[in-house]
Amino acid sequence: MNSYHRTLEHLPLLEKRRALAYAITLGFCVAAWWLRLVLDPFFPPGFPYLTFFPAVILASFLFGRGPGILAAVLCGLLAWYFFIPPFHSFALARGTAVALLFYVGVVTVDILLVHWMQIANARLMAERERSAGLAARTEILFEELQHRVSNNLQMVGAMLSLQRRGVADGEAKRAIGDAAAKLQLIGRIQRRLYGSRGEPLALDAFITALVEDLAESGGKPGIRHMVEANSALLLPPDRAIPLALIVAEGIANAIEHGFADRESGTILVQVFAEGDRLSLSIRDDGAGVAESFDLASVDSLGLRIARSLAQGMDAELRIAPAHPGTLVELRNIPIDATAQPV
Repeated sequence: MNSYHRTLEHLPLLEKRRALAYAITLGFCVAAWWLRLVLDPFFPPGFPYLTFFPAVILASFLFGRGPGILAAVLCGLLAWYFFIPPFHSFALARGTAVALLFYVGVVTVDILLVHWMQIANARLMAERERSAGLAARTEILFEELQHRVSNNLQMVGAMLSLQRRGVADGEAKRAIGDAAAKLQLIGRIQRRLYGSRGEPLALDAFITALVEDLAESGGKPGIRHMVEANSALLLPPDRAIPLALIVAEGIANAIEHGFADRESGTILVQVFAEGDRLSLSIRDDGAGVAESFDLASVDSLGLRIARSLAQGMDAELRIAPAHPGTLVELRNIPIDATAQPV
């Protein structure tokens, strides 16, 4: 089907080799005359143009209006001379003028219809090329915007990190450091959205790349990071950043607190669908949180942000002991709003 459409887009053919187009048209006319001559014993009287109409239409369709007019004139003369009484002459007998007028009317309509179709086709092709150019330019501008947003976020994060050095208060210093880390993380996530024009992202690939990035920046190469995600799940880009920030917070807490006194361990990230809901869990085998841990009462900026992001996605965030380690669960994310199976 695509090759058929591409052929139609290039009609009329041989626009730069018109002599060849007219020569082939002459061949069509001769072939139509020969076929009419062969079939003449089988045709009833009064049908002189049966094989000539297709030759006119074919010449017009393939090569344009000029060859179509040539075919119409030549086929009309051949039909008049050989197949309209008195035969082998151009005499105007009774009824000949009516037959010729009928022929002229039919081929005129055929040629005009084909010509108008080709004009419309040319305009459609030009508009398609213009639209493709605009789409390519829009995509380039969008990617450039993504690039600039990412750079700006990371630049602000770097400036906050520099500002942090001049702050004496420990609490303020920690808060500025957390904010700088979050901004730089958002900048890195933004880079992973390059090329996305709003289409859903493959959730398994996105989470795997994110976890690998976090593992590299964690500073503890002995800790293994594993991801188990359903490859059939898709994630809209507008949900990628909040989900990624929650994952980043869970992994950062596992490295900073769960493995504070260890250089090795395992962090497992799982993403799976449960009916019409999506769930995500981060499990480590580190020190673990206390049995009395209450997420609602913690004063950590990162966890407060994670809790707010979860509420914004209409999901539930839970942190509990995993025996051993810690379990971070983000549950009941509506699939119709975030991830859809393909």
